[in-house]
Amino acid sequence: MLNLISSGSNLQVKGSKFYYGILAAFILGGLLGTSYLIFDGLKFSSAFSFLWIVGGFIFFPIYLYLFIWFLPGLIPGKVLISLFQGNDGYLVTKKGNISFKQIRNIDLVRNPLNLVNNMVIETFDGRVIKIPTYDLIDDTDFAVIVDKYIFLHLTPEAKQVWDRKVNLDKLYENVKYERETGIKG
Repeated sequence: MLNLISSGSNLQVKGSKFYYGILAAFILGGLLGTSYLIFDGLKFSSAFSFLWIVGGFIFFPIYLYLFIWFLPGLIPGKVLISLFQGNDGYLVTKKGNISFKQIRNIDLVRNPLNLVNNMVIETFDGRVIKIPTYDLIDDTDFAVIVDKYIFLHLTPEAKQVWDRKVNLDKLYENVKYERETGIKG
């Protein structure tokens, strides 16, 4: 379900259209549904009107909070991850480019405060860079992106760390992905 756009050595990863639909339906549907509960409950046309008002006032702030955090990810066509391939390859971030050879650890981590998945990159010079993916890239797709486009250019230490995280048998079973062993130029 990867949505990759490749032009030369530049590779841009966009969110899955399926996940865009699910995210929009969940968050926007939740906002509209809770709004409807509040407004219909305020008419007091049913014995359950009080329950609708209480439920709406409980869940509306939750959906509004999620909407605010996920709104940047709902922009159609947003590039989530941009990288340049090759031996001198790098990831493009807002805080500057990160060479593949500088990466010590790379992982997909959910932020417990806002529930947004972030690609977290730790470098050898101690920097920690977070690239939000807004739950538009799932764990399997993330593993394929890192293993296929970044892994070959990591340092041996970083390769060992990644090998402990990734299950190549599971990737082959799920998406028929096999790691290439050659070195790309």
